[in-house]
Amino acid sequence: MAKEKTRFECSSCGHSEPKWLGKCPGCGTWNSFIEIKPAKGSSTRPSAGGRSSKGSADASRPQKLSGISTEEGTRFPAGQSEIDRVLGGGVMRGASVLVGGEPGIGKSTLMLQLSSTITADGPVLYISGEESAAQLKMRADRLGIKREINVLCETEINSILKQVDRLKPVLIITDSVQTLYNTDLGMVAGTVNQIKFCSSELIDRAKLYNCPLFLVAHVTKEGNIAGPKVLEHMVDTVLYFEHGASDVRLLRAVKNRFGSIDEIGLFKMSEKGLNQVDEPASLFLVKRKGEQPAGTCTAAVYEGSRVLMMEIQALTVPAKGGLSRVFSEKIDGRRVSRVAAVLEKNLSLRFSDQDIYVNVAGGIRIDEVGTDLPLALALYSARTGIQVPSGTACSGEISLAGEIMPVAHLDRRTKTAADMGFKNFVSPENTSGLKDSINRIFGKN
Repeated sequence: MAKEKTRFECSSCGHSEPKWLGKCPGCGTWNSFIEIKPAKGSSTRPSAGGRSSKGSADASRPQKLSGISTEEGTRFPAGQSEIDRVLGGGVMRGASVLVGGEPGIGKSTLMLQLSSTITADGPVLYISGEESAAQLKMRADRLGIKREINVLCETEINSILKQVDRLKPVLIITDSVQTLYNTDLGMVAGTVNQIKFCSSELIDRAKLYNCPLFLVAHVTKEGNIAGPKVLEHMVDTVLYFEHGASDVRLLRAVKNRFGSIDEIGLFKMSEKGLNQVDEPASLFLVKRKGEQPAGTCTAAVYEGSRVLMMEIQALTVPAKGGLSRVFSEKIDGRRVSRVAAVLEKNLSLRFSDQDIYVNVAGGIRIDEVGTDLPLALALYSARTGIQVPSGTACSGEISLAGEIMPVAHLDRRTKTAADMGFKNFVSPENTSGLKDSINRIFGKN
């Protein structure tokens, strides 16, 4: 067999070349190539061992679909209903989950609490590459964790794999994947090749011992998971842990091979760690004294399998320099522009000379089509200065012709709004169109 040669790999995009180059032809980055020496010895993967099916020898042979057992693909509860909801009903055995979020948002706290609440019997391995064992112990004491957790403060992947083979845990948590490295690939952690190799080895071990693997990942300043995009393709589930209002935290799935990506998990950060929200429907409602100001409207939003009542806020001001702009982070700016255009066309209300600011109270991002109607009412209220009557909630999709289109689970939205004390609910069932809705809500003839 020919001897493997040393190669050079771009630390930004992973492009490989047989010799060093100053500029990467793949992504155009300068001075990004690092030397990758050939791996020494055999693979660190055990030749036989803990598969619960028929061993590694049988696993390398083709199997008939009808003869494959699904026993390995069973779930077990995480011990926290919000995590189970986002994962699709529980933690899947042998699955790999990537968890990303901003620094200090509570990823390590979430993972440490998960380590103590899972219902599977057996050892739990928490691999910490950023915190010492004493720091983890201090956090565990503050959170009141009673379960015995095996803590491994190590970043060299071969040493980690040896401990995984020895323990055969029921859960593996790695915090974080950017700290892992393999000495054969260099001593610098966090490069594209290091992340791909170390993650692949841990994912293989999770499948080998049929245990779930959670990989905590850093994020870039844009909020995306740092490192190669291929890492998100390698794992089964990708979760983002996000900030809401003040102490509210949102757990959202953007990829899930074993469930829906429409669900969100809601937590509140306290001195005792992350607590699940008991009444999520009213979590994002603004409690104010006095009348509701102009430019606000309450929406009944269907997120996953539950209805959340949220306040949409809009503000319009004359554009500076004659060029109008849309400022909206929590609702897609293109949706805001489209709804404003429909209002301008059907109600002769001019938005083309206005800067539009849109916000969602509580800091949650909304993509659901049922927010079209409440967004339109908020924009109309902001532009005219007329308040939406108190006790009014709504939900509906708006077509380009100004029609109010049906939305899913309208009966549940209406019931939740009624339970929360809203006396008037505007929906496609009780209005003929956008113009009719505006006239009826704002008392116009």
